Amino acid sequence: MIKTILVPATGAASDLSVFASALTVARAFGAHLDFLYTGIVMTIGAMLSSETTSAKLIAELIERVETAADQRKHQVRRLLGSFCQSEQLVVAETPTGGSAASAGWFNEIGTEPNRVAEYGRAADLLVIGRSEGGESIRSETLQAARLNSGRPLLIPTATPIATLPATVVVGWEGKPETARGVTAAIPFLSKAKQIIIATVAEDKKDTEKQGALRLMAGLGWHGFPVSVQTPEPNTTGLAESLFSAAREQSALLVMGGYGHSRLREWIFGGFTQRVLRGAEVPVLITH
Repeated sequence: MIKTILVPATGAASDLSVFASALTVARAFGAHLDFLYTGIVMTIGAMLSSETTSAKLIAELIERVETAADQRKHQVRRLLGSFCQSEQLVVAETPTGGSAASAGWFNEIGTEPNRVAEYGRAADLLVIGRSEGGESIRSETLQAARLNSGRPLLIPTATPIATLPATVVVGWEGKPETARGVTAAIPFLSKAKQIIIATVAEDKKDTEKQGALRLMAGLGWHGFPVSVQTPEPNTTGLAESLFSAAREQSALLVMGGYGHSRLREWIFGGFTQRVLRGAEVPVLITH
């Protein structure tokens, strides 16, 4: 059940695409959107320790930083206000008792990765876009959300998600992490018309195939339409094979945060970087 969704806000133009994708999910589940803006922390210790730095210069620097931070905060607030108004979103701090999507706003001071992870632990889902032009969410924030929030993270495409994907591709490697990823994806699986379990074991052992078949049987008891496929690795590796399988179906790709040593470089290198650069499909990942 998805009832609360955390969405970081930066004030960049690309925020609107992420907001729209998050709203699509919120409307599908009648969920509440919590938008989080994190202001910067001033670090002037080095300047204070410098004998050549005058008190006047430090005061001017602090004033400029505070002014810029205040301007960005108001920019974010205006952007959110315009978005909520155009989408006719009710702004609420407590449950409204209805089934319509609603929205709220948090303003915090600190480091963005830490604040997103902290607030994310109280949400059912995080929706975070990729970095664009240095203004949007940084990769450190995505990694903190994925590794430290304990919650599933949805990374949408640059183009807003207009409707929930009718097809879900589950990247299955037969580990506890992947099982947790499937559990986190149950709300999305319940809305899907087709679920494809794509086995991604490097050596395609029979045990991995049997595990995928057991998962198919288990999901079948939920009444989900499930099948198993084994994509062939292409020249760019297993990660690209999974993306290709999902792209062909215009699907949501569901992944777990793997810990298998032979896959570590792929997951934390090629796969993660592939997602951050701009995967052509939305990705739901759980650590």
